[in-house]
Amino acid sequence: MEHMNYDQALKKIHTFNVFGSKLGLERMKKLLSLLGNPHKDMKIIHVAGTNGKGSVCRYLYTVLNECGYRTGAYFSPYLEDFTERIECGGRQISHDELPVYTEQALDAVEQMISEGYESPTEFELVTAIGLLYFKAVNADFVILEVGLGGRGDSTNICDHPVATVIASISYDHMNVLGSTLEEIAYDKAGIIKRGVPVCVNVKDEGAFNVIKKQADELSAPVIDLRQAAVDVKSCDINGSMFTAGIDGLALFKDITIKMRGQHQIENALCALAAIAVMRIQGFSVPDECVRSGMRKAFQPGRFEVISNDPYTIIDGAHNRAGVQALVETLMQEFGAGAPEKRMLLCTGILADKETRIMAEQLARLRADIITTTVPNPRAMAAEELAGVFSALEPYRSGERTVISVYDWRSALAEAQERSSGYDVTVWAGSLYLIGPVRGALVHGR
Repeated sequence: MEHMNYDQALKKIHTFNVFGSKLGLERMKKLLSLLGNPHKDMKIIHVAGTNGKGSVCRYLYTVLNECGYRTGAYFSPYLEDFTERIECGGRQISHDELPVYTEQALDAVEQMISEGYESPTEFELVTAIGLLYFKAVNADFVILEVGLGGRGDSTNICDHPVATVIASISYDHMNVLGSTLEEIAYDKAGIIKRGVPVCVNVKDEGAFNVIKKQADELSAPVIDLRQAAVDVKSCDINGSMFTAGIDGLALFKDITIKMRGQHQIENALCALAAIAVMRIQGFSVPDECVRSGMRKAFQPGRFEVISNDPYTIIDGAHNRAGVQALVETLMQEFGAGAPEKRMLLCTGILADKETRIMAEQLARLRADIITTTVPNPRAMAAEELAGVFSALEPYRSGERTVISVYDWRSALAEAQERSSGYDVTVWAGSLYLIGPVRGALVHGR
């Protein structure tokens, strides 16, 4: 039989998107059992959260690689290349390797369907491919980023992880996870396992209590990061430096991170708490590896400065909390609407997001705006998004301008033509927009 190549594997994987996003573990458990349960006995750190979970995973992944552990990481979604989703030892799965594990997973899918089981979703299939890969390369640790929620997410198949992390709770995917922070927290708390410490950085009292209740029922120790003692030495456009004492477990001195914004200090705390848990369990994670790993960690598309003369910044702020963190970081660095710091904001948002709330946050920047249509079927049309901004100050009065440009390439050309009139150009919104824009800005694609 002729084996598939990378493009064929990718095309086949994407055919599974017709099954949508269906939570529940029955399909995943069956698929993995047919594959020999590659996840069994893996040392997994499982990370959930509305925002920040990708950055938390990146910190942990980089630190453990610095320690010399062969560390796997499963990220979602990707920005530019599908292989970003599956990494091990500082290297993405190759275009030659992906088809090998895709074929193995598809054989098992065929078998489960022949036995009368429902087809797995695309995310479930990709999770299985990642786990097969991590097993094949004999990963010492695997960092698993939850796709959606937690309780019914396909990554929630690890019975006894080393640690679990809930990085944040805010409003997103309410049509699936629930309309209150407590309901969203309940879903994410589904990753907590009996006796396994859970590192929690959730500010809302009601949401935290839901998580604490679940943890108590499962005798899972809670590391409450609201109690962390953090001394921030610096926090600016170059990153941050801080010292953190975590819940009486560990003291991490003079940690430097290059991912920008106060929210990245919060994400770093989650990673440091998980490292403290690992140390308690007897794993060697020396201070020098922690410091160098945290310093090197970099997650593309998260307040990423592409150029600084003038500034061009991209950020995948695609929900209420993400936009708030972006706005606060920009205002800290550049002010809002000050004559000496003119800002151009280019944005595209999916139609099922809290568009009005996000627009109100972004309007605080008092930037001129270019809206565009995200290259995704769920996109809000550029013209409609421009209309949302036009109803808000400073656009309603004409003090600042807002225009719509239908496709992202034309919007990029428009922004580049105008850029000399601004100190800062910001691309923000859906990762489905930020990915191709980054590809054009960084790689000329």
